[in-house]
Amino acid sequence: MTNPGVPSPAGDLKTPQSVARFPLWVSIVVILGALLTLTSAVISKVDPTLLANGNPITASARIYADYMFARDLALAVMLLLLLVVRARRMLAGFMVLTVLIQGVDIVDDLFRGAFLLFLPVVFVFAIAFLLAAGRLFGRAIWHVDVWRESEES
Repeated sequence: MTNPGVPSPAGDLKTPQSVARFPLWVSIVVILGALLTLTSAVISKVDPTLLANGNPITASARIYADYMFARDLALAVMLLLLLVVRARRMLAGFMVLTVLIQGVDIVDDLFRGAFLLFLPVVFVFAIAFLLAAGRLFGRAIWHVDVWRESEES
């Protein structure tokens, strides 16, 4: 229970933003996004034929599946690590990077004609991450000021 007469650390301008608590919904979005990304990494390593609609995987496709494994595993680990250490700005930046990757995936799926494969899930995932990153930054991500270091840091 909170005391309305005592200001919260999140509203105190002298409290660093990294110490202020993250909204619960942002933490849930990050955890779910990291789990989805981790699932993608595991699939690309364990059974990459799932990524190719069951078609046989060539040696070249195996190399790219390994690249996907490394990329997705690194993203998932960093998202969770940054959430645990409460690195607000860095986490928001990684979330925007994840949205950019998902955006490229969406455009690629559209050009390949894979409209129903994962498009709705990836799109919702990207929007949720974008909204959560904006919440962590405190402003919409397209404002240049959110990307610059503040004078107080």
